Amino acid sequence: MLKSVWKSEKLNQTVQLTISGCLGPCDLANVALIISPDGNEWIGGMAGDAVYESLVEWARECHREGRLLLLPTEYNDRQFERFGSEAKEKV
Repeated sequence: MLKSVWKSEKLNQTVQLTISGCLGPCDLANVALIISPDGNEWIGGMAGDAVYESLVEWARECHREGRLLLLPTEYNDRQFERFGSEAKEKV
C-alpha cells in the first residue's frame, strides 16, 4: 500500500520512502526513520492501517507545502533515541 501511494502520487519528490527489513534497532519492530536537515527522528511500532494512513497524510501535506513539516503529534509517543539507553516514551 505505502509504496504504491508514494509512487502514484509522486510523494518521493518531497519525502523519500525506502522500505527495509531492519534499520538497525531490530529489537523494536516496524521502525521508521525520518531524516531532515533538523536531524533524525526514529519512530517505532509503526503498525496498523491508521498509523500508515496518518503517515501518508503527513507526506501528502509535506508534498503540498513543498517541504518537510513536523510529524503529527500522534507519533510523539512512538519516538525513541537510536543510541539512547531508553526510548523517549515507551512504544
